[in-house]
Amino acid sequence: MKTELRGNTTSISLQNPSLFNTPQSSLSGALKGCLGSLDGACIEKLLLHCASALEHNDGTLVQQVMWVLNNVASLVGDPNQRLTSWFLRALVSRASKVCPTAMDFDGSSRIQRRQMSVTELAVYVDLIPWHRFGFCASNSAIFKAIEGHSKVHILDFSITHCMQWPTLIDAVAKRPEGPPSLRITVPSCRPPVPPFLNVSCEEVGLRLSNFAKFRDVPFEFNVIDDPSYLASTEIMPKESSHDFHFESLLNHLTPSVLNLRDDEALVINCQNWLRYLSNIEQKGSRVQDSSLRDAFLRTVKAFNPCIVIVVDEDSDLSAPSLSSRITTCFNYLWIPFDALETFLPKDSRQRIEYESDIGHKIENIISFEGLQRIERLEPGIKVSERMKNAGFLSVPFCKDTIGEVRSLLEEHASGWGMKREEDHMLMLTWKGHNAVFATAWVPSDLQD
Repeated sequence: MKTELRGNTTSISLQNPSLFNTPQSSLSGALKGCLGSLDGACIEKLLLHCASALEHNDGTLVQQVMWVLNNVASLVGDPNQRLTSWFLRALVSRASKVCPTAMDFDGSSRIQRRQMSVTELAVYVDLIPWHRFGFCASNSAIFKAIEGHSKVHILDFSITHCMQWPTLIDAVAKRPEGPPSLRITVPSCRPPVPPFLNVSCEEVGLRLSNFAKFRDVPFEFNVIDDPSYLASTEIMPKESSHDFHFESLLNHLTPSVLNLRDDEALVINCQNWLRYLSNIEQKGSRVQDSSLRDAFLRTVKAFNPCIVIVVDEDSDLSAPSLSSRITTCFNYLWIPFDALETFLPKDSRQRIEYESDIGHKIENIISFEGLQRIERLEPGIKVSERMKNAGFLSVPFCKDTIGEVRSLLEEHASGWGMKREEDHMLMLTWKGHNAVFATAWVPSDLQD
């Protein structure tokens, strides 16, 4: 008879059920006193011991720790229990790869990523200010940067399907001098990460066009076609392939393909995007001895944009060490789990689905290595260093932008806050913990 461990929708069968007839006192000393504990520090310790056991191919200890974690984990428990359930799932997935003789992983139990309608995506974005913070800060900075320009072109690199642009369209429609002609260009490929939408880029563009027409804003929407992007004909990318052909996309980022025009103010918008570009040096390619991340920044700088916006989560999840990633990830992704606890019931479907999308990220961070690990987040300070090395200068956010962001946060739970860091960076915080950063940049040679 097999002892079965079910974490969320993941199922593993442990091949030595007698291990779990062992009394707690005989478990590894590192596990003593942890059984049933919901303390975050103890859970983190268990996760690190599991990681260490995996790295040393100690299948017995892996099974023991997972058993303890399974007694703590719950999809409908408190934030620590819910977060633990997703870490357990990620560790089970990793264990099935490195210890196949110790456990049988049912790969068919992988969660099917849900596709949202545009209306559902709007609700998703509004749930907590995780995305709206960046939208608000970015749109305000863009609005200021394009003052006096009659034509504007935005290159939009983001994962949220253009959800920030209706607000900007509405803002420019109210300009005293009249709205500019607005052109938005998006890539056909995107990282295979939630949120997923059940309509195409072209349909999103059509909806934006209709809204712009309603607001009397001249508007054009374009998609950068990349024939090498295998998933371009699929609404939802295959999770197992992690298809994100960015090096090919980089070859398509040229003035002619983008139809850049001298009479337009060019805006580069990067929302939760840079982390998915490899920060590993690529040798033997056209970006010789450089990462795709740096190559992208050099490419967009050459376009002489009037402003570059970079928004992302403020955490370092790019370490090669599994233990380091577990520690950072556990202490960082506690934030959205705790924030959702403040206003949604434990059995809320909306809450469970939102947490499932965070679980997707956890699985990639913990379970995968090499090119399959696409979640390589860098903190704001490190990103700022990259921007400066690429030839950009930071632009501090003005008082109006700060005021707009504060007004936005007043719509959400009292735990959300904002602070300035490094003089140029706006930081979204939850109970004092850094969550999301927003920065604005210009090419250094555009400054007086």
